[in-house]
Amino acid sequence: MRYAELFCQSNFSFLEGASHAEELILQADFLRYHAIAITDECSMAGVVRAWAAIKQHQLDIKLLVGSVLRYNDELDLVLLCPTREAYAELCRVITNARRRSEKGEYQLSEWDLMSVRLCLVIWLPKQQACDQHWGAWLKRHHASRLWIGLQRHLGPDDFHYQQHCEQLAAQFELPITACGGVLMHNAERLPLQHVLTAIRHGVTVEQAGKRLLVNSERTLRSREKLSKLFRAEWLAESVRIADLCQFELGTLSYEYPSELIPKGDTPMSYLHRLVKAGADKRFPEGIPCGIQATIDKELYLIEEMNYPYFFLTIHDIVMFAQSRGILYQGRGSAANSIVCYCLEITSVDPRQISVLFERFISKERNEPPDIDVDFEHERREEVIQYLYEKYGRERAALAATVISYRFKSAIRDVGKALGIAESQLDYFIKNVNRRDRSQNWQGQIVSLGLQPESLRGQQFIQLVDELMGFPRHLSQHVGGFVIASGPLYELVPVENAAMDGRTVIQWDKDDLENLGLLKVDVLALGILTAIRKCFTLIERWHGRKLTIADITRMQDDPKVYDMICRADTVGVFQIESRAQMSMLPRLRPRCYYDLVIQIAIVRPGPIQGDMVHPFLKRRNGDEPISYPSKEVEEVLSRTMGVPIFQEQVIKLAMVAAGFSGGEADQLRRAMASWKKNGQLMQFRQKLLDGMAARGYQREFAERIFEQICGFGEYGFPESHSAAFAVLAYTSAWLKHYYPHAFYTALMNSHPMGFYSLSQLVQDAQRHHLPIYPVCVNHSDWDHSVVYEQGRYGVRLGMRLIKGMSQHSAEQVVAHRPPEGYRHVGMLRQHQIAARDIERLASADALKVFNHDRFQARWALMDNLDALPLFQGIEEAAPQYANAPDHVTSLREDYAATGLSLTHHPITLLANGGQLGRFTRQRDLVHLAHRSLVTVVGVVTGKQSPGTAAGVTFFTLEDDTGNINVVVWSGTAKAQQKAYLTAKILRIKGILEREGDVIHVIAGHLEDITPMLAGLQTRSRDFH
Repeated sequence: MRYAELFCQSNFSFLEGASHAEELILQADFLRYHAIAITDECSMAGVVRAWAAIKQHQLDIKLLVGSVLRYNDELDLVLLCPTREAYAELCRVITNARRRSEKGEYQLSEWDLMSVRLCLVIWLPKQQACDQHWGAWLKRHHASRLWIGLQRHLGPDDFHYQQHCEQLAAQFELPITACGGVLMHNAERLPLQHVLTAIRHGVTVEQAGKRLLVNSERTLRSREKLSKLFRAEWLAESVRIADLCQFELGTLSYEYPSELIPKGDTPMSYLHRLVKAGADKRFPEGIPCGIQATIDKELYLIEEMNYPYFFLTIHDIVMFAQSRGILYQGRGSAANSIVCYCLEITSVDPRQISVLFERFISKERNEPPDIDVDFEHERREEVIQYLYEKYGRERAALAATVISYRFKSAIRDVGKALGIAESQLDYFIKNVNRRDRSQNWQGQIVSLGLQPESLRGQQFIQLVDELMGFPRHLSQHVGGFVIASGPLYELVPVENAAMDGRTVIQWDKDDLENLGLLKVDVLALGILTAIRKCFTLIERWHGRKLTIADITRMQDDPKVYDMICRADTVGVFQIESRAQMSMLPRLRPRCYYDLVIQIAIVRPGPIQGDMVHPFLKRRNGDEPISYPSKEVEEVLSRTMGVPIFQEQVIKLAMVAAGFSGGEADQLRRAMASWKKNGQLMQFRQKLLDGMAARGYQREFAERIFEQICGFGEYGFPESHSAAFAVLAYTSAWLKHYYPHAFYTALMNSHPMGFYSLSQLVQDAQRHHLPIYPVCVNHSDWDHSVVYEQGRYGVRLGMRLIKGMSQHSAEQVVAHRPPEGYRHVGMLRQHQIAARDIERLASADALKVFNHDRFQARWALMDNLDALPLFQGIEEAAPQYANAPDHVTSLREDYAATGLSLTHHPITLLANGGQLGRFTRQRDLVHLAHRSLVTVVGVVTGKQSPGTAAGVTFFTLEDDTGNINVVVWSGTAKAQQKAYLTAKILRIKGILEREGDVIHVIAGHLEDITPMLAGLQTRSRDFH
């Protein structure tokens, strides 16, 4: 007996389907179904996952593409796609229904259903009076492609429902087909499906009542069981319908828009012309022979793989950005080709790096090129709207990002569904230490009060575990655009995003990659905003017009690299993290390519693959550089025999183990997801055998595989690192030569990077840069460069004041008299909102005519100047004897602006004699290795990377700088409260140094936050 499942919903039918599409496919193949349809509700979001699973596991099962549509609670239809044209029709119907509604909803019209001319239609009767109307309507419009889908779920009314369907079939002369209405791949998912139903309706499982499934029959059932439930002809009809469906998802393709090509040109002739013009501009002294040969090779590959439109589309976008003065930088291996350098997509001179262009445009692998373009984060929306305006909503949309359940959201939603008090769930979430790899979250929750022996406790742990990783909803990709020559909705359904003016397709970047479809990545990068603002300030104050290319063209500046080697890199792109700052004095980069390596080596891939120490030893001459073969030397010579970049790992598999191009691509994909599914292990034996056959020692082969595993999910391509190194050097150069402009631009581009505004201000002060407070008479909305007493400095802007609106700040500036405001009444007269005047007072911005913020608040309570009789009369500000103490002022500073220019918290506590003996950051350099030490500081950051084996890296800020603290998992576990919640810590530990790198190994953690109760600080935590 053969059977095809025609109605099956994956978990992309959000909060209804209880299995991944991959699970459904594998189970259907195990049960030896002839075919299975993925028919998510008004969606194509899950079908690519099913298609990819069939390809990956080489399954002998047919995939049908379709969707279930529900109209007005009266009509349920499953539409299946027999042809490519039918698929386009269904995508159009879904798009129309989705575009009429807010994100996540859809609204069908009768016209939508009437317009279906090609899809196969399976009617799922409701067993209601309306079935008579809809039976006649469907017969009138879809008679030749219409079936009744009979479902048998063995509910209390199952017999009568079957009778009803048979009566409708006889009345309207319609064939019946068996279908399952599947929501789960096996019966064990029923509890999770109940929980999903409760979440969807906002009730507990106990309250859900009749909305819950009564049994587990909505699962993939054995053919033996199906043969007992359905007549043979109904089962045979399911196979006949499946055989009518010849559409295969892998045949999808689309073309880029053709309007970019001038009349008289072909895509390739136009690309040749643009590259030639760009090459003349980039190489004014003449194009070297080797460069021209590479250009010719790249253009040949682009033509052979039919990618000219892709490169021309990227070129058009960056030319728009240039025309608007928007700073950008291209990255990716194809982006760092010489063609892209000539097209001005990237500023990276390809002569400085070696890029495997063929790895991203390969005839054998048929891989799409990899180009990302980063734009200023504050102006990227201009680029996005340009694309929408140029190509229209019909032809351009963003890719989706699948938002999946993670630990906190799964804990909260499952807990609510099971009736666990929200206060207890909050307690679990707040106190489970996810950084503690010695004890899993399940054990921690039990120690926090969950009763594991209770049924609810067991269900809670199991269901949270099952729900994590389930898709919750579709969101918009950060900038991956899909642009088509024709209507995009004929390729994939399009729906509204949450943000006005945005539309997204129903597939994410992985789905697009699986189908081999191209997207254009229009991304946002904060440092580009900061660099552009810095260039503007330099031009305004110094009359010097700079570009990124100008700075890189000046070659490597020893003074800039001296600063980098000192790890004086707060605010410098990519090399400002504590891990990077610890590595800089050890690696000591002295040129651009050193920076490329520096950026890539402080990544989980090289660290987990144990590549960092060998590289440092070889660089320092402590270990000889050797290669087991000439082929390996060609791959690794640039990095002293140690694989640092993802491209090198892929190339090693090819030259040392004999992987074909296609196998190398499979390896790359496995590396990208091996943490999720462990697919890398299937390559282990092939790699070891391939290297053994080519004469490599077993030890070397094992080490290479371990390094490949280290790159899993974290491998960093050389091409990306090269692009980032340009921006790292540019930002370091600006910090060294124009610190006033650099810090001002950086703070005006916040939030970005690792550091708070308070830390940036303190770093600027340590560089002897004057910082002036927010002032109603001198500050603008933005922070600004000032020149006083022969020195450049920074005046803090009103954007720093918490709650202050930009509109009010601009009103303050616009109405400010030439001689400045003299009293509060003048602000009132210009209709500045009372709440914003209060915020100015709290930030001490009215100090110019009031002694302090407290006197300003008293003055605000006197509103006589609001009366017409008293307007224009100036009175001396009242003086009050009770001046606030320093601690109160400090709290007020942090509450109003998040920083203080007068006192640091540690200074006040030390001056008050509350801290006892401790060592400040600036004095740690004088202590010996392994010294016992006590340090005190405000907690400004916590990092617990996956490579750290449970270790957490704290950053403590005292009044002289930042202290790096290492907290082992055992220490954190034993002192969990202080570890998790302290804002100010006193730590006793052991000082360790390696060259110029100093850190403290924490022993005892003491939370001393109560000493400054009410201090509003926040740490930036990176997990």
